[in-house]
Amino acid sequence: MRDTVTVILAGGRGSRLEPLTRDRAKPAVPFGGLYRIIDFVLSNCLNSGMRRLLLLTQYKAQSLDRHINLAWREYFCRELGEFIDVVPPQQRFDDSWYQGTADAVYQNIYAIEREKPEYVVVLAGDHIYKMNYGPMVDFHRKMNADITIGALRVSRDEARQFGVMQTDLNHRVTGFQEKPEDPIPTPDDPDTCLASMGIYVFNARFLFEQLCNDATLVDSAHDFGKNIIPGAIDDYTVCAFPFLDENRKREAYWRDVGTLDAYYEASMDLIGVDPQLNLYDQQWPIRAYQPMLPPPKFVFGSEGQTPRRGESLDSIVCQGAIVSGGSVARSVIGPGARINSYAQVEDSILFDGVEVGRRCRIRRAIIDKGVRIPPETQIGYDPVEDAERGFTVTDSGLVVIAREEELVENRVGVESAG
Repeated sequence: MRDTVTVILAGGRGSRLEPLTRDRAKPAVPFGGLYRIIDFVLSNCLNSGMRRLLLLTQYKAQSLDRHINLAWREYFCRELGEFIDVVPPQQRFDDSWYQGTADAVYQNIYAIEREKPEYVVVLAGDHIYKMNYGPMVDFHRKMNADITIGALRVSRDEARQFGVMQTDLNHRVTGFQEKPEDPIPTPDDPDTCLASMGIYVFNARFLFEQLCNDATLVDSAHDFGKNIIPGAIDDYTVCAFPFLDENRKREAYWRDVGTLDAYYEASMDLIGVDPQLNLYDQQWPIRAYQPMLPPPKFVFGSEGQTPRRGESLDSIVCQGAIVSGGSVARSVIGPGARINSYAQVEDSILFDGVEVGRRCRIRRAIIDKGVRIPPETQIGYDPVEDAERGFTVTDSGLVVIAREEELVENRVGVESAG
């Protein structure tokens, strides 16, 4: 991989994940209690031997930049030519923000060229999956391809959200449609399509030429899926590489957590007895920032007329969390969170430092960092009442509370828990 530079696109606005992306970039959103979304693609890179990384940011990047400094700098040695560089928009060519995925890479051609790579791997920084990129780069070399695209089978309904490919028997891409209304199915299964995962391997010189040419086209969206790939299929060698999942499950696991409900469902995938996404695999570790906090604690086991018992079932509970006489079920509890006596938290996600007051009842909720829920508050039981309080409520009834501690207290109208 020493002749490869990896470019990670981490600048998306993530508007469909608001309010979780109100103060942070989408790749910086916490996931699985301890992790950030970006940790999955970065762990894939590190485990694949990729040690020359450019992280392209744009919107609300401070949280992401801080996380990279805390969690990832130690794994790369400059003296050995290794790096992970966070690259903000520099407006080298004009005064605009990035116009598309291709434009984001084009505006940073200088940073890529100076490393003199033979291949450039382009990745999205906001997907949840495990993958070794080494075999894909080897496949690209073997096929003598100009572009190789990571490919995943999805249902026809799902395919409308992706770029959809058609290939011949030699894995060469013969057709590509970006988010089609009527996706073309695979020849062997009319119910599935071959979707682009947003993972690309390019010959470096070819990539530079295509980006420079695309930048001159006034009517271009300057996007890989809309412009670069469809424009290359007829005249160049574009191949599809089938996704090889390092998750070691029967079904390949890859999730785009681009909406609140998709994010919630992916989080709930983690808490099963045999979870779809295995975070405990020492063969393919997912790394993250480890805060200096004590182990989680569960206190009170009293009996009597009003038993008070700190317990957690079918849940992930991170370090520093205290379940103090409350109960947690089928939930993800972030570092330093606290659930007070007689409170019930079910099917929910609590970020760092959330405090749940006495006798609260919380169901199907995502609560952002540092929010304090006052005693005897009910959340997730009446969607109309939750919406009237100003909380975000999805069509499925999922309640999301943003990082607005005082506002939460005022809306509920009760003093915060001590």
